[in-house]
Amino acid sequence: MRIMRYLNYMALLLLLAGNAQAQTVYHVNIKPEGMIDPGVAAFIERVIEDAEAAEVDAIVFEIDTFGGRVDAATVIRDAILDANALTIAFVNKRAISAGALISLACDKIVMTQASTMGATTPVDGSGTKGSDKTVSYMRAEMRATAERTGRDVKIAEAMVDERIDVPGLSAEAGRPATLTTEQALNYQIADETAETLSELLEIYDLGDAEIVEIELNWAEHVLRMLTNPVVTSILLAVAMFGLVSEVRTPGWGIGGTLSLVALALFFGSHLIVHLADWQELGLFAVGLGLLILELVAIPGFGLVGLAGVGVMLASLVMTQLGDYQLWTIGEIAAITGRLAASMIGAIVLSFALLRSLSKFAAFNRLVLQTETPATEGYVASSREHDTELVDSEGVSASDLRPAGIGIFAGQRLDVVTDGEFIEAQRAIVVVEARGNRVVVKAL
Repeated sequence: MRIMRYLNYMALLLLLAGNAQAQTVYHVNIKPEGMIDPGVAAFIERVIEDAEAAEVDAIVFEIDTFGGRVDAATVIRDAILDANALTIAFVNKRAISAGALISLACDKIVMTQASTMGATTPVDGSGTKGSDKTVSYMRAEMRATAERTGRDVKIAEAMVDERIDVPGLSAEAGRPATLTTEQALNYQIADETAETLSELLEIYDLGDAEIVEIELNWAEHVLRMLTNPVVTSILLAVAMFGLVSEVRTPGWGIGGTLSLVALALFFGSHLIVHLADWQELGLFAVGLGLLILELVAIPGFGLVGLAGVGVMLASLVMTQLGDYQLWTIGEIAAITGRLAASMIGAIVLSFALLRSLSKFAAFNRLVLQTETPATEGYVASSREHDTELVDSEGVSASDLRPAGIGIFAGQRLDVVTDGEFIEAQRAIVVVEARGNRVVVKAL
């Protein structure tokens, strides 16, 4: 009987020990990353996947941002809404624009004193308010997010659209709502206030939890760099330069390799962050094929080449626009103009560089430095000489092994034998002449 009681005590102790296992919290600091871009979106998706696999108890997103790209913010918002773990937005100073959407997607919002949240009206690169279509889309995103997390829908919409009047939320009429910490608490947008991460964890009974700091890895830093608009323009310029130089030089060389590497970096990074899909990659391949066909197989430059350039440009524009629901005529025109300027500049620069390569010592081996003018007796074979060269007699100026040089009536010609060796200064006769192929034999 005592043994059974002892075993029951042991089982109870083991059960209590299992329940008392340390909790785990992922702390994701978005503050150093500044603007929300596709690279940050890929980072957040990775963090949530790792958290789900590790079965953590909570994920704390510490936010201090003025916003960023809408398409990147919506990717982060979707990932947070789908997370199984408790998600907490820790607004440490500000959650403006895209930051407000991300915060609103979390299960809990905790703000430090003197923080702000809101002003989610979408703007373009120059700071101009987006079109009615873009504003309507963002307003719907905020409304749906607030509905999902149980917050005031009207206030969420007022952060986007200044036409929605909520008294007390904005010092100026006709401005999108921006909430202070106290206002966010009064209107139940924020749940609590805390000055440190430790205070926040104590509120949700996670004071003894193990805190795991999550940061961008080197690959995600590279990804952010490659999807930067300036870097993407450089990659496209390098790709076009490599393509033009490859077409203008025989065989496969450094230009083609450079072009493939630049295109792989461009499309690979955009595929990872969901800015591009395989359709855009396939469309670009079709355009590239049409352009190569025009340059290699069709004389001049006509409709096929223009169609290829147009298809390639359309593919690149689609990768830069992101979510098709946000497309506007102005944004399409701006991105098309930037990409077109980049491609045209790359083509012009490639032609200029190829013409001036001979001036650089490093490229002297790649460029022919001397000429063989007709005044010195050098004449290239041509179709018009096919018949008149046959039966012409001359002398071999060099050993024919089987190719070499022959002199006919004072003119030097590249000749070849049928395989026999003919030493220099032997009498020879032309037995066949077709374009650049002149066949001779010894007399």
